[in-house]
Amino acid sequence: MSNITLFEQAVPDYLKEVEMDEMTRRYAGGSGGKRISIRGRVFRLVVGGKEVSKNESNAMNVVVVAGGKDIARYYHAKQYTPGDTAPPDCFSNDGVAPDASASSPQSDKCETCPMNIKGSGQGNSRACRFQQRLAVVLAEYIDGDVYELALPSKSIFGRAELDKMPFQQYAKYVGSQGRNLNTLVTEMRFDTDSDTPKLTFRPVRYLTREEWVEAKKQAETPEARNALKIIVSPQAKKVNELAAPAVEVAQEPEPVKRTAKKNIEPAPAPAKKGFTDIVSEWSTDDE
Repeated sequence: MSNITLFEQAVPDYLKEVEMDEMTRRYAGGSGGKRISIRGRVFRLVVGGKEVSKNESNAMNVVVVAGGKDIARYYHAKQYTPGDTAPPDCFSNDGVAPDASASSPQSDKCETCPMNIKGSGQGNSRACRFQQRLAVVLAEYIDGDVYELALPSKSIFGRAELDKMPFQQYAKYVGSQGRNLNTLVTEMRFDTDSDTPKLTFRPVRYLTREEWVEAKKQAETPEARNALKIIVSPQAKKVNELAAPAVEVAQEPEPVKRTAKKNIEPAPAPAKKGFTDIVSEWSTDDE
């Protein structure tokens, strides 16, 4: 039997629910899933590290099905340039200590790391950045693919009006209403006043019963669990070890302001779209 055709065959029942293990994910260089990038203030669909399509609309509706319990941290020795996909030199999935696979740990603990000091980055910023990792599905295709979404600092922290909240304020607001994130369609929109890609969030509508059941199922998938971790392959780690160091800019978290309760009005669910319909809405033109 050719190993080229092996993966075209039906997967045995006992293997269908087996999650990709840590060893395979590291050597494969990631979760092997799909992610939504916000580089250049454009929603980009990336598969296996390659951009396959993009949606230049300023907003996108998703359902947040899972989220990392901790704020991740990551540090690049070289200054970032647009389109650079190099893995971080040092990173932490729990925000407490560097991951064992980090190519160049900067300290034993994130709290005492020299890259966590104001001024270690450009200006008065910290060189080590924050990142909130989410697993989301498209609102029009809740039972479809799960996407990794990594939010930068400006999209996580701060305070704003209820129709354009950063993620932590949005999550606390939803909780203050006695609701869960996975019961809602969430609009994520680019803040056009920001000089770097920044998303804001607001609730759009409640899910139907059928959609909510699907959203809960999606949270239990291997794809959702894998989306919540930064993973660096041994090959990428080796490349980083040979790179010359430099410093990149970081953003500071801001305190979250309490907001008054505001009811979320339910709205009719939109008609379902198939995967072909969704991808056809994403332009594949080069930049």
